[in-house]
Amino acid sequence: MKYGLLAGLLVSTASHASIDLQANEQPLTVTLDKQAVAKIPPDYRFIEPGILTVAISALNSPPLALLASDNRTRIGSDPDIARLLAGSLGLKLKLVPVAWEDWPLGIIAGRYDVALVNIAVTEQRKQKFDFATYRVDSLAFSVKSTSEIASINTAADLAGKKVIVGSGTNQERILLGWNEENIRTGRQPALPVYLTDDASGNLYIQSGRADVFFGPQSVSAYKAALTGKTRVVGLGPKKAYVATTTRKGNGLVYALQAALDGAIQRGEYQQVLARWGEQGEAVERSEVNPPGITY
Repeated sequence: MKYGLLAGLLVSTASHASIDLQANEQPLTVTLDKQAVAKIPPDYRFIEPGILTVAISALNSPPLALLASDNRTRIGSDPDIARLLAGSLGLKLKLVPVAWEDWPLGIIAGRYDVALVNIAVTEQRKQKFDFATYRVDSLAFSVKSTSEIASINTAADLAGKKVIVGSGTNQERILLGWNEENIRTGRQPALPVYLTDDASGNLYIQSGRADVFFGPQSVSAYKAALTGKTRVVGLGPKKAYVATTTRKGNGLVYALQAALDGAIQRGEYQQVLARWGEQGEAVERSEVNPPGITY
């Protein structure tokens, strides 16, 4: 089933917010923020003049990113945040769909100004990138609705299970750490299942080729509410901040932070999160390079 074909469908997420996909295809109003514009470094050169080029997920990962009813336009909370940033800074917006594995090199190589791919702040990433936070990131374990798995809270709960994770993600790091704990205590480790698209993940869970999906809580809650074929059975042991990601030291991060803070003060930021059921992941203000998640 293509999410882009679900225009007009109303679903309820774990935050009990009603999501109207058809209404959410309409861009929200964004106010030009002169204070944020003033923080754009004078020597910064945008990839394309007058345009904010933003990398977003190429995958259908609602509510973070998905296709609209035309099966071309990208909508979701990350594209909406990108529009907030561009509009606040007086720029046009260009969205570039990318694979998760490609955003680091793309930023370093100068293919886009900002990456918004549900990127969590880590100490290792802070060595190469600058971050301005815009959401609190929670991870969740979800299973097939008919699964015998009732809850997942510890490493022992995943012993011997086949677990879908993304390569190079925080959830992979957590899973591998839990595997080390299981091995030390004589338990069977979990088997990581590396997939790169949501459709394959759904197929693996429903067919029994995988037992558990470990990924962003907002995605898991949305999917469970949308189809009823999965359910969330636990949250990850760590939380992190999701942030705009830019090349280290180019100074653009402070303009992005100011744009986010201005949108928070005007209520435009809260509108974005509310229409995607992410109110519980809001930040009170954006922080530049906060302490990263550790393991």
